[in-house]
Amino acid sequence: MDRIFGLDRPASEGDLAHLCAFHDPISLSIAEEMLSEAQIPFLKKERGSGAAVRLITGFQSFGTDLFVRPEDAEKASELLSPLLNGGSIEAEQEEL
Repeated sequence: MDRIFGLDRPASEGDLAHLCAFHDPISLSIAEEMLSEAQIPFLKKERGSGAAVRLITGFQSFGTDLFVRPEDAEKASELLSPLLNGGSIEAEQEEL
């Protein structure tokens, strides 16, 4: 995985494309499965102390960001647009 995302060095802005943020664990799971089936590598990052909160309580309210390689961003965005209630990923990103 380090070869794909370069996790052995600090990520800069141009290294990964922010795809979207999910606050619902079910939608997040569906998105992960859709990306996996399309063979699009992704990185999932919980916001704030979300990972610790999820471990202790079983849920978290900060949200989870999905990142993809810049060359996969357009394909992934098209793939996940039906999941986001027919809205575009760009609209979701503008809300952030």
